[in-house]
Amino acid sequence: MSELKGLRAVVTGGASGIGAATARLLADRGAEVCVLDLDPRGITEPMHGCRADVGDDDSVRGAIQAAVTTMGGLDILVNNAGRGAVGTVEDNPDALWHAVLDVNVLGIVRTTRAALPHLRASRHAAVVNVCSIAATAGLPQRALYSASKGAVLSLTLAMAADHIREGIRVNCVNPGTVDTPWVSRLLDAAAEPAAERAALNARQPHGRLVSPEEVAAAIVYLASPLAGSTTGTALAVDGGMAGLRLRPVAS
Repeated sequence: MSELKGLRAVVTGGASGIGAATARLLADRGAEVCVLDLDPRGITEPMHGCRADVGDDDSVRGAIQAAVTTMGGLDILVNNAGRGAVGTVEDNPDALWHAVLDVNVLGIVRTTRAALPHLRASRHAAVVNVCSIAATAGLPQRALYSASKGAVLSLTLAMAADHIREGIRVNCVNPGTVDTPWVSRLLDAAAEPAAERAALNARQPHGRLVSPEEVAAAIVYLASPLAGSTTGTALAVDGGMAGLRLRPVAS
């Protein structure tokens, strides 16, 4: 498939996990891709790599301008960069709250703000934000992370309303627990990693972690012309976690 041929895409946090899978699939579908990441040294052709810290406005503006200069424009923005946090409202100090919200929420604001002039000039402009099941379901030990992703969900809807008449679609994906390096580090740090992985698998109705490639497929669909009438939507990629209520398996 080459439905993205001729389109130019930027993916933040695209050096690993969901971002890397998304950048690869965008390129496979014909887009020219620039990955923005704190460490883009592993980015290889045909993709471009540019260092960017979504927590710093000057860094973001410089990286977006470099990407636009390299590719000749911008049509697709995937706001994937983010950071996690574990704990209840008692566990995380104010400094960590500020740090996580600064990346997960304001990072989207900074990147989109810098990209908007270029997206307005596109014949097919799409923004996809990476949100989470944590925005719509109460998960234990995820108070800060959930708050940040709840903000991403609301921000996505507001952005979609603000920019629809400029020809810019804005959507988000809500992954369940994805088999990413961050989740692997959490599992490695658990007292019983195998038991913790089994619990995370069982939490999702289809019985396993979501793969980065599955999330990437949803992102690329929302970014593509095939989704031209889809905006202000949150697409769950969670093995049924948000919507299904299965009866327990009889023992």
